[in-house]
Amino acid sequence: MERTAKVTRKTKETDIVIELNLDGNGIADIDTGIGFFDHMLEGFAKHGFFDLTCKVKGDLIVDCHHTIEDTGIALGTAIKEALGDKKGIQRFGERFLPMDETLLLCAIDLSGRPYLVFDVDFSVERVGYFDTEMVKEFFYAISYAAGMNLHMKLMHGSNNHHIIEAAFKAFGKALDEACTYDERITDVLSTKGTL
Repeated sequence: MERTAKVTRKTKETDIVIELNLDGNGIADIDTGIGFFDHMLEGFAKHGFFDLTCKVKGDLIVDCHHTIEDTGIALGTAIKEALGDKKGIQRFGERFLPMDETLLLCAIDLSGRPYLVFDVDFSVERVGYFDTEMVKEFFYAISYAAGMNLHMKLMHGSNNHHIIEAAFKAFGKALDEACTYDERITDVLSTKGTL
């Protein structure tokens, strides 16, 4: 059975509809109103083999903050719902991802306990219409909405486009690994008996 979720989130600032299939083929249909953000979400879906539809109408006349943060909340909620009881999954996932001069580490624990460690710095304020400070806010929102422990560390890199793209792709690869079933795991992978 495919693990899917549909999440809608509507506030005075954003109107979001996300459909996620964790057992997909990497097919993405993205429209957030921010071209660079669309590109990053497409990379996340493609490299994680997730089918993702993401339609966002946000108050971009203000800035990109609400659109990106609220998308993170909605996507994190979709991940949590699609995972269900988490029985049989590996729970942990990690990826060192190289992209030209950039090397970035992403590690995930689908523990049910949210926490973000984000050790990534940027040298410019924006890439396209995407504020670089929003990378941390996006992954913070995902980690808390999904209930995941998420670590990101930039090992080296200088091109801000490459750094952000490596973060999104590494997140997709690490999440794919954490969501993967292991036939040796018959319940949840925890001595507590729950995640």
